[in-house]
Amino acid sequence: MTDRTARTPRRRQAVAGRCREITEARWFAVLVFALILANAAVLGIETYSGLSDRWQQGLRTTEYAFLAAFTVEILLRAGAHADRPKDFFRDPWNLFDLVVVLSAFLPVIRENGTVLRLLRLARVLRAARFLPQLRIILVAVGRSLPGTASFLLVGGLLLYLYAMVGWICFSAEDPEHFGSLGRAVLTLFLLMTLDGLGDAVRAGLGISRWSILYYASYVLLASFVLVNVLIGVVITSLDEARSMEADEDAARPAESPAAGAQPPYTGDPVLLRARVAAARRALDDLERALADTAPGTGPPDPLPGRPPGGSRTVASSGG
Repeated sequence: MTDRTARTPRRRQAVAGRCREITEARWFAVLVFALILANAAVLGIETYSGLSDRWQQGLRTTEYAFLAAFTVEILLRAGAHADRPKDFFRDPWNLFDLVVVLSAFLPVIRENGTVLRLLRLARVLRAARFLPQLRIILVAVGRSLPGTASFLLVGGLLLYLYAMVGWICFSAEDPEHFGSLGRAVLTLFLLMTLDGLGDAVRAGLGISRWSILYYASYVLLASFVLVNVLIGVVITSLDEARSMEADEDAARPAESPAAGAQPPYTGDPVLLRARVAAARRALDDLERALADTAPGTGPPDPLPGRPPGGSRTVASSGG
């Protein structure tokens, strides 16, 4: 029972080591990245009805091949964490890859062509895993979402206030743009991008010369202040994402095992005897080195409780 329990961690470590050698190899990353690009190209070909009808069977076979390749990839990545399965689920990119691949096997999704195409399109986003700069940008966008929510709240409040003022002031003379709250919000939303600003100002001046204050104040607050605030939030998140990426890169070598480090003891008596023998050989080498540094003094006294030539005695008894 003990031997069987001890073999299980060693087998997991062996599987994890082999899978890790594959997934961390450069050729593996290049191959997966090429598959992602090829998958994107096939999706683009399917948008042309003539090519899609002519190569329908070939495109379907190619899609099955892509699905099989990405399934093998996610299995290898999971196998690389066989000795520590929790670490696999701590990586958000692993979770994203797992959801994208497993969803293609669900019957409900496989029967829905639109959802299946969206999932196939999501595979293109996996290219960010192999492009550090793109990965930093996506992480920055995700970290900026809380600040973006506050921006949307303030922007929505600003749109509502100016839409109500525009409806009160211009609904009678300009019902096409300010005839209702919805039309006023749509008009102001387009003006936020400065699209059609000149036409809107000319139409407003035809109604009242004071309308210039309305449009000028709105453009100043919406197009300059709020947009600059949003840019500041994104830039701050981008700096945080870069710092996180740098910290992960700096911590990665520390997590790798040191060269020549002993594997953890799993209760195997053979491994324990091998370690004891190696330690005693190292002590014998140290004693000889000390004796060589002091010629004429003779070999040093053996360690307390250990007879001379202890390594040979233990080796013979251990055999």
